[in-house]
Amino acid sequence: MLSSRVTEFFGEASWIYPVILVGAAALAYVIVRYGAVPLLYRAISRTPGQWDDLIAKRGVFRLLAWLAPAIILYVGIAHYPELLGLARRIILGFIFLVLTLMVGRVLTAGLDIYQLYPISTERPIKGYVQLGRLLVYLLGGIIVISILVDRSPWGILGGLGAITAVLLLVFRDTILSFIASIQLVSNDLVRKGDWIEMPQFGADGDVVDMALHTVKVRNWDNTFITIPTYKIMENSFKNWRGMSESGGRRIKRSLLIDQTTVRFCDEAMMARFATFKRLAPYLAEKQKELATANAGLGADEIAALPINRRALTNLGTFRAYVQAYIEENPKFHTDMTMMARQLAPTPEGLPLEIYVFSNDTNWANYEGIQADMMDHLLSVLPLFDLKIFQNPTGADLQALTGPRGDGS
Repeated sequence: MLSSRVTEFFGEASWIYPVILVGAAALAYVIVRYGAVPLLYRAISRTPGQWDDLIAKRGVFRLLAWLAPAIILYVGIAHYPELLGLARRIILGFIFLVLTLMVGRVLTAGLDIYQLYPISTERPIKGYVQLGRLLVYLLGGIIVISILVDRSPWGILGGLGAITAVLLLVFRDTILSFIASIQLVSNDLVRKGDWIEMPQFGADGDVVDMALHTVKVRNWDNTFITIPTYKIMENSFKNWRGMSESGGRRIKRSLLIDQTTVRFCDEAMMARFATFKRLAPYLAEKQKELATANAGLGADEIAALPINRRALTNLGTFRAYVQAYIEENPKFHTDMTMMARQLAPTPEGLPLEIYVFSNDTNWANYEGIQADMMDHLLSVLPLFDLKIFQNPTGADLQALTGPRGDGS
């Protein structure tokens, strides 16, 4: 037996053995922690791959420094039969605790490695890794406890059945979030980098992180919002990824036309419209169409009235101009919807809506394209003898009443 040989070797000075044992364990820790591990890190830093660097960054190898002295103590404690059971169980439990921590860190390093690849933005696995770490720590804790109390881990697992309801209550959010994560990933509903809107949570920005319990969103004002993962599945949200992938961002703006300025085109208008190059094809086609439609109406004064004949209006001609303008604009998608249409009249005017898609989805560029279009259309509107509806201001009322005679 090892204990009898040790006693025979040291004789009465039996205290020397535990000193040597503790010293050997301490020496093993120093050698591994400050000798072997730094050498291993230097060797890893010279390799071309990033996998080992990420594993080292998570501190997996530093835990080896705790395993070495634990193993020496576990083997050397056999000299003390009276402490053999309890002491070895404590040391063995410590070894399994370190191994559990190592596995957890390896899983985290595996996530770091996965995020090096582009697929990580389409198929995030952070939630699954977090769940895996939770299971590893749970099983590792059960094994450590079973070692310390000298019972089978299956017996401890069997006892957990009595508190299943409590566990379900404690881990309710985790279970709901895990199921929601599976649905989000399997249905490809949200990816890291997507622009999403959830007004009920104040979220309007890019998804910067997807974890097991939360989805982190950076709003456009640089504030952060964390949304419980299962809440995303419980509530509606808008994902702008389709817009980004299509390469076209919708512009839907309306000009509110003052309805009192809408009228038939007279000769002066037609002469002016003839100088607008964008209207040339439209006017040529319409003049032929109108000539054919009005050919049998006669030439008397009554038949010549616009109400008795087909005639152009300034609003219809302006709408044709807007359509020609957006069709020739190189900043709009020609293979997506392009139209200028009238909407139902409102107390604020007659909406003339422009519905197009810009071919630049960058926010700043998109706003510039939209503003340039509206600037141009507002500028040419008076050339069609049309006005924009606008609520009267103080200056308008003053122009109607004129200056007061008392000078005030």
